Amino acid sequence: MKLLTFGHGYAARALAKRLSRDGWTLTAIARDAERAEDLRAEGIDAAAGDDHAAVVAALKGVSAILISSPPTPEGCPGLNTLVPALAEANAFPDWIGYLSTTGVYGDLGGGWAFETSPLPAISPEGARRVAAERDWMQVGRGMGLTVQAFRLPGIYGPGRSAFDRLRDGAARRMVKPGQVFSRIHVDDIASALAASIAAPRAGRRYNLCDDEPCAPQDVVLHAAELLGMEPPPVTLFDPDKLPAASLRFYAESKRVSNARAKAELGWLPAFPTYREGLRAVLAAGG
Repeated sequence: MKLLTFGHGYAARALAKRLSRDGWTLTAIARDAERAEDLRAEGIDAAAGDDHAAVVAALKGVSAILISSPPTPEGCPGLNTLVPALAEANAFPDWIGYLSTTGVYGDLGGGWAFETSPLPAISPEGARRVAAERDWMQVGRGMGLTVQAFRLPGIYGPGRSAFDRLRDGAARRMVKPGQVFSRIHVDDIASALAASIAAPRAGRRYNLCDDEPCAPQDVVLHAAELLGMEPPPVTLFDPDKLPAASLRFYAESKRVSNARAKAELGWLPAFPTYREGLRAVLAAGG
């Protein structure tokens, strides 16, 4: 069994690690030759996305494909690279997963987001994800491929959590009344994707998140308590003091439901709240 990843980032690495325990092999498609060489230096079989012949060769015998690279104004780079190569390689993977974002739901004022909710994305990045999801679903129908999309909120795990920001002195406890968001531990993403690979459903979309949406300052406070550190002071939301990326985060408030993933994939998050997840990150040396 062979997994091919396009955009071998944080979540893709977690899935590859999980599947390798069951005997899967991995090939990663990198954006260019330099990045492919970096991955090979890590011991990862990699091909450059701008080398069409190498991509075609990498697709031979593939069982599952995960696309995690963000879309650009020109569309999803994974789709633009892989679709022509799939046809040429005569490859028909059992599963294609596209990693999207809960940003497709826009701002719900703290309300719940379900897979059937409208998609009034308010950021350019969210709107591009809406288009990329649509394009991949159309490819699935047109080529007879089993494509699924997974909408992710904030991702955390070892090396990527509130602990790192606290240690670096970059953590904030900025309070915007009513602001809530969902998150997910990277290992829970991997387990959900593995469950979907075991039971693929063409055209399905899933929210992957934990069970407890909360205010962002609550996560920072708990992380500081676990580290035995003094938490950063509480400050009120001030858009004039935030960079553009943070402003996009605070522009959206929503609670995301994971009920469909639980019901259809038989999946349960191992870290149902940030409390269990942060303890696990700390125990893993994160």
